[in-house]
Amino acid sequence: MSKQTSADSRIIQSIFQLVLVSLLVIGSARWILDELKSNNSQIFNLYGFRQRPAVFVTKEDQLNESCNVFEGQWVWDNVSYPLYTEKSCPYLVKQTTCQRNGRPDSSYQNWRWQPSSCDLPRFDALKLLDVLRDKRLMFIGDSVQRSTFESVICMVQSVIPENKKSFHRIPPMKIFKAEEYNVSIEYYWAPFIVESISDHATNHTVHKRLVNLDAIEKHSKSWEGVDVLVFESYVWWMHQPKINATCGDTSKVQEYNVTTAYKLALETWAKWLETKINPLKQRVFFTSMSPTHLWSWEWNPGSDGTCYDELYPIDKQSYWGTGSNQDIMKIVGDVLSKVRDKVTFLNITQLSEYRKDGHTTVYGERRGKLLIKEQRADPKNYGDCIHWCLPGVPDTWNEILYAYLLRSHRNNF
Repeated sequence: MSKQTSADSRIIQSIFQLVLVSLLVIGSARWILDELKSNNSQIFNLYGFRQRPAVFVTKEDQLNESCNVFEGQWVWDNVSYPLYTEKSCPYLVKQTTCQRNGRPDSSYQNWRWQPSSCDLPRFDALKLLDVLRDKRLMFIGDSVQRSTFESVICMVQSVIPENKKSFHRIPPMKIFKAEEYNVSIEYYWAPFIVESISDHATNHTVHKRLVNLDAIEKHSKSWEGVDVLVFESYVWWMHQPKINATCGDTSKVQEYNVTTAYKLALETWAKWLETKINPLKQRVFFTSMSPTHLWSWEWNPGSDGTCYDELYPIDKQSYWGTGSNQDIMKIVGDVLSKVRDKVTFLNITQLSEYRKDGHTTVYGERRGKLLIKEQRADPKNYGDCIHWCLPGVPDTWNEILYAYLLRSHRNNF
């Protein structure tokens, strides 16, 4: 009888210990889950992480398939714009910081693009970061495209803690990282997209340009596997009506019409796209030409100036300046139509044509240096009517890119 009692006692003791351990495990698990849900989580604080609330992309955020965001008008909005300031973003280069460089007006920052048949979703940095979570976004092109890259990192960087973001220059690339989201936003210098003697990241002011029209491997190996690619190439082609190039035999340099050379180069890029891009895993965008506003007589007949001292957008519907080559636009359309299942066309040219007021003019850089007083006094010869002030027009291009990324996004929770 005593042996039976002793055995029962041991069984009860074992059950009690098992129940106690189970309660401790369940209690610990519950505490950990509650901590992970808490905005003041000791776990996140201990390891330096900051808990983010869930971000949902709603139907209101997503563009209707029938909406053409590239048709519309610029409307004055000094309440919502600019989306950031020069002072708030440490990543802007001197070429684009017009206010810091002495531009007396700032109204170019307060215009909002309003599509005719819909509204662009209000930009939300947290939503973009969530859409890009665990992804790489890369901008490929020239210095105009570099401004687009700087614009988007200025649009998102303010919501990221200082110790959770980084910026690195690894020529020919610049890389911004948001660690909490494992997001990488990158820029790759390739002014012709294909290979050329102008591919050095900083020493690329080459008067006599030479392009290898059927060579892209040197660049493209850095693009493969990138989740979102945004390409742009135009201004560097337009230096002269003809350009020196090779196609096939690199020892045979020939003079090509720019339009012919551009078509061959874009076809080389399209072939790479067909063989290397998986549209189920990657998104590819191609941005149309960024307009120039070199001669004021185009929008103000009888005048003899440039874009210098322009304060308002052009209000003439469908205005199209001579700086935007219609033949190049047709080539882009023809080539992209053959790969339309793999690339989205961002046709920003027309909406940007209206913005004669948005250029850096004499408040930017020339050959890496800010203009001196005497040069600023001569805007006709020294004014830059190609590049854009930031904040400014490129922010709108990124708002449109953002809208397209939202449209294809599916919430993962």
